[in-house]
Amino acid sequence: MFGIGGGELIFIILIVLMLFGSDKIPEMARALGKGMRQLKDATNDIKSEIHKGAEANGLDKSLFDVKSSITSEIDKAKESLMSNSGDLEQTKTEIEEIVSGPIKRQK
Repeated sequence: MFGIGGGELIFIILIVLMLFGSDKIPEMARALGKGMRQLKDATNDIKSEIHKGAEANGLDKSLFDVKSSITSEIDKAKESLMSNSGDLEQTKTEIEEIVSGPIKRQK
């Protein structure tokens, strides 16, 4: 919980009790709860407005189409690399023979 251990939490509670007294703590907790609820509602409202705007402009569908086309292109590239892996190994060995040929002859 936020990197606070049990002993540290008890210490913080004791400090709060000393500063504000036991009668003020429930009021403070209620106010903090209300503030957190209002913040959560505000962020949900903003998210829904952004989502509605994206739907109205057709951005949600176009983003899905872009994602699917990128995924299909990646899959095609993977398939072509896998099918050409034998050719790549053969080419690699040919290049190694060409490069190492003169070196082997000098020995």
